[in-house]
Amino acid sequence: MANHKSSIKRIRSNAAKRLRNRYQAKTTRSAIKRLRITTDKTEATPLLSKVISMLDRLAKKNIIHKNKASNNKSKLTKFVNALK
Repeated sequence: MANHKSSIKRIRSNAAKRLRNRYQAKTTRSAIKRLRITTDKTEATPLLSKVISMLDRLAKKNIIHKNKASNNKSKLTKFVNALK
């Protein structure tokens, strides 16, 4: 157990940030899965812009690595462009 006041506060704030980060990452993963099962291009296009925005936000906050975000955006864009 921590002895200093500041370390006790740091433990509390880290736990809160961890939960927030997990929630945001899980929400983004769910949105990616929803986009992947879409078969209509007119449905997928607005969903793609939403997912790209979410990925950029996660990369900006260092929740996921920026290259992972770029790879995901690239693959999803190719996927949507290939739809009919």
